[in-house]
Amino acid sequence: MGPLSTTAFIISAVAKVLVIFVGWLIVVAGVTLAERKIAAWIQDRSGPNRVGPWGIFQPIADGIKNFAKEEHIPGGASRWLFFLAPIISMFPAFVVIAVIPVAAPLPTPWGLVEVIVADLPIGFLFVMALASLGVYGLTLGGWASNSKYSFLGGVRASAQMISYEVALGLSLVPIFMLAGNVTLPEIVRQQQDALWYVLPLMVGFLFFSVSYFAETNRGPFDMPEAESELVYGFHTEYSAMRMAMFYLAEYANMVTASALMATFFFGGWDIPFWAGDNIGVAADGSIIGATPAWWVTLLTFASFAAKTAFFILVFIWVRWTIPRFRYDQVMALGWKVLIPLLVVYIAVLGGAMLALEAAGIEFGVRYALSLAGINLVLLLLIMFWLDRSRIVLGGAWRQARPQQARSRG
Repeated sequence: MGPLSTTAFIISAVAKVLVIFVGWLIVVAGVTLAERKIAAWIQDRSGPNRVGPWGIFQPIADGIKNFAKEEHIPGGASRWLFFLAPIISMFPAFVVIAVIPVAAPLPTPWGLVEVIVADLPIGFLFVMALASLGVYGLTLGGWASNSKYSFLGGVRASAQMISYEVALGLSLVPIFMLAGNVTLPEIVRQQQDALWYVLPLMVGFLFFSVSYFAETNRGPFDMPEAESELVYGFHTEYSAMRMAMFYLAEYANMVTASALMATFFFGGWDIPFWAGDNIGVAADGSIIGATPAWWVTLLTFASFAAKTAFFILVFIWVRWTIPRFRYDQVMALGWKVLIPLLVVYIAVLGGAMLALEAAGIEFGVRYALSLAGINLVLLLLIMFWLDRSRIVLGGAWRQARPQQARSRG
């Protein structure tokens, strides 16, 4: 099966853009309902149950309501930036999905079609570049509103996202060191050849997850929306559909983050313990690995969707379980814990990889298991020894010690 012709390539590209982006919008709308249902279940209440059976049409009703509501623009607001801020906040989340492979290549009468909108050679560098743009929408929305509380929310958003952007980028360095490649389809293929990267890079996965929680402004990192301190955060002055766009951007970022976790650390669309999905496409269009089939593409897409859905569930579960951090705790976790530990982790991992290569162990299952053992030791040190509530709590912990001593006395 050779490469696609020019006409077939254009048609397949347009079809992939329509299917993947429209599907992503539907998923984002569905996640808004899923969060409300799961939150209701956690809090022992009903949740949406009026619009349609089991409330499944609630996202449609919300969309109609937000389009029909009156728009409010504060006097003295910077109108153009006030209009652009919600759009800018949505743009990165919906563009990043273009470089995520969602299934094995699909065989067609015209050739093999990779199920990815744009297989860019810069891979997750593109992801990092686009993800960093989301902070502009939040900051501009707070500043353009001409409101002090909104402005403070925008400043918080910029400080938090810049802080955790550094940790997010450092957490992806181990993937580049292990894969030797930055394209996402190649990262998926290498996990098929050995083990999912969550085992040899479990510490990196932990740091990546925490960083992306902060990047998406999800609880317990939702400091830019701390209503107890900032009225309603950076979007206090927004209403109707413009305000809904900020929420859609948050959910789109959550879905994109879940898809990236599945791709970087859990094999993407790979089905575990089965070699029938180990399909790749060489530069000349030839097939690498197993014989492609439409049902294999369907199964791998189901595998990718299940992994992404699992991480979406984790995002929702954490938000409705763990209380919001204090702002000084959020900053301390980013600058005093994540970034220093990631620098040390990269150095230790690099030394371990050099030692394995010197021992003649090539990349494969044995190589990955050796790194998994090292990561497990590091993870235990981090979880049960390093912090012990001292670094994040800082001065609050030191002030509490005399009171604890008096209470024991």
